Amino acid sequence: MSLSPSPRPPRGPRRRSLLASAAGAALLVGCTGGPDSDDPGAGPSAADRARVRAARDSEALAERYAAVIAAHPGLAERLGPLREEVVRHAEVFGGVRAASPKASSTASPSASPSVSARAAGPTARDSGAVPADEKGALALLADAERKLADRRAGALLDVPGESARLLASVAAAGAAHVFLLTEGHG
Repeated sequence: MSLSPSPRPPRGPRRRSLLASAAGAALLVGCTGGPDSDDPGAGPSAADRARVRAARDSEALAERYAAVIAAHPGLAERLGPLREEVVRHAEVFGGVRAASPKASSTASPSASPSVSARAAGPTARDSGAVPADEKGALALLADAERKLADRRAGALLDVPGESARLLASVAAAGAAHVFLLTEGHG
């Protein structure tokens, strides 16, 4: 018995057509929908939100460094490289304010307390004023770095691959800054 084609034409689409259509539709949906898409109605992805927050936090921390340096010029040599690294972190996350050379040279000892407060979280030290003694000023920066590093480490689970690696790297740098601020120069 031979298998010959059916004398009647097939009704509806063939199985291959259906599979190809379904795959194409899945690709289109995957490219145009969901929280990670560029669709303006979808809102920013978790990674985008994390990058914006990280940039803003690094900018605020750089402003705090600038305020301490302005209040304690004797610490400029020690704090300058740390501040420069914080500025690079802001740039990597897409920030621009802290990267401006004028922003660092015009900072005052009370540089933007509301912005500085975001970098470290609310504490009694967030009055915007830099402590009068160098040890207190270093403790202020160390506290801000520690809190920011902890918050970034806690956010790692909420962001995908490359963003998580970048956040982890910057959190580790912040932890190293804490060491340098508290014990690195005795």
